[in-house]
Amino acid sequence: MSEDARLVAWVRGRVQGVGFRWFTRAKALEIGGLSGFALNLADGRVQVVAEGPREGCEGLLAWLQGDDTPGRVDGVTEIWDTPRGGYDGFAIR
Repeated sequence: MSEDARLVAWVRGRVQGVGFRWFTRAKALEIGGLSGFALNLADGRVQVVAEGPREGCEGLLAWLQGDDTPGRVDGVTEIWDTPRGGYDGFAIR
C-alpha cells in the first residue's frame, strides 16, 4: 500500500508566460492520483502543491527538476508534509 504525501515545490527560472502551469497540471493528470494546484507567484516563481501517493509526488518533482519542462528551470525548492486534503483534482490558479 502506498503512503500518501504532500509536496510543496517552488520552481524558479523562466517559468511564467511559457505554459508551465498548464504542463504541470497535464503531467500531474498523466501520473494520476494527484490533487493540488500550480500557481504563479508575484516574484516570478511557480508554486506547485501536490497530494497523493508518494511515488506520484516524487515523479512530479523529478519532472519539475528535469529538462522536459517548458521555459527554463533554474532550481526547485521542496518541502514534504502530510496531506491536508480539500483539493478537487489538480487546478491551475
